[in-house]
Amino acid sequence: MTDSTIPTAQLGAHGPAVGVQGLGCMGMSFAYGPTDAEASRATLERALELGITLYDTADAYGQGENEKFLSPFFKAHRDEVVIATKFALAIPPDDPTRRIIRNDPPYIRQAVEASLKRLDVDAIDLYYMHRRDVNVPIEESVGTMAQLVREGKVKHLGLSEVTATELRAAQDIHPIAAVQSEWSLFSRDIEAQVVPAARELGVALVPYSPLGRGFLTGSFTNADKDLTADDFRRQQPRFTGDNAAANAALLEPVRTVAEAHGVSLGQIALAWVQQQTTVHDLPVIPIPGTRKPGRVEENAAATGIELTKEELELLEPIAGQVAGDRYADMRFSSAGRE
Repeated sequence: MTDSTIPTAQLGAHGPAVGVQGLGCMGMSFAYGPTDAEASRATLERALELGITLYDTADAYGQGENEKFLSPFFKAHRDEVVIATKFALAIPPDDPTRRIIRNDPPYIRQAVEASLKRLDVDAIDLYYMHRRDVNVPIEESVGTMAQLVREGKVKHLGLSEVTATELRAAQDIHPIAAVQSEWSLFSRDIEAQVVPAARELGVALVPYSPLGRGFLTGSFTNADKDLTADDFRRQQPRFTGDNAAANAALLEPVRTVAEAHGVSLGQIALAWVQQQTTVHDLPVIPIPGTRKPGRVEENAAATGIELTKEELELLEPIAGQVAGDRYADMRFSSAGRE
C-alpha cells in the first residue's frame, strides 16, 4: 500500500474530522491473548502515517493498562490524534475478575479523573458511556457527562451499545458525537432502530468488531481449538462448538468477493462496513483492532474498495444465518433492550 492517507469524516454535527477508519486498541493490552508492546507501538505509528486518527480505548481494558500504554503515543502526537476512551465497567474491590456497570454521577467523575491521569492529558476528545445501567436515568448520566464538557475535561460525548430511545433521550440533554456498537457482516441488529435514529440526529456510527473479532478474516475457525486459554473470544457463543462450524461456512460468499477483487476476506468485510455510510447516509467510522503494522496497512487499504450492487446482494443474507448471539448475556447490548 502507498502512504496516501485515507479520507476523513466528521464525528457528529460538531465533532472533529477523523480518518474514515479508526483503530481499536484494546487488544494491545487485553482480551486477545499474548501481546507484543514493540509491535503495537509500531502499529500506532503506522496507523497515523496512513491517516488513521481516531484511537479507541477504555478504562476497563486491562484495568487501565491500555490507557497507560497509549499515553506516550498520544503525548507525542497530541495535535494529530483524537483520543476516545470509555467509562462504566467498574471492578468490584472484592472480586477483580468481575465487572459491574455504573452510570451514576459520582462514579463518572471518579472515572474521568482516573482516565485523565492514566492518559496524562488535559482533556479527552471523545468520552463514551461504555455500557448502560438501566437503573440510572440516562438524563442523569449524560447530564453529568455534559458538565465534564463545560468543565473542559471532555470535548465530545459518545454512547456505546445504546438503544434508539436511549440515544434520543441523551441527545435531548447534550449533543452526542458518536454511537459505538458492534456492526459487521455477522452483526446487523443496530440497522433496525439505532442507525435510523443516528442518521436523524446527525450522530456518527463507530462500529467495533467490524471483522467479527477476527472470525471474518478466516484467521481462526473455532475459538476452543485455535485460541489461547486467556482469549476473550472463547467465551462468545458464535466462536465455539457447532456454532463456529456453521458460521465458518458463511464465509464462502465473502471469499468469492475477495477473490474477485484480489484482496483478503478481512478487507471485504471492512469494505462492507465502510460502504454502509453510503447505504444508510450517515458517517460510519469502523475501528478494527490490530497489533501488527502490516495488518493496519491492509485494513486501511479497505477504505478504497467499492463493492458492486451484486456483491452487496451476495453478502446480504449472511447476518441472518449466523448461529449464536454476540454475547453470552445480551442484556448489556442494545439488541438485548430494543
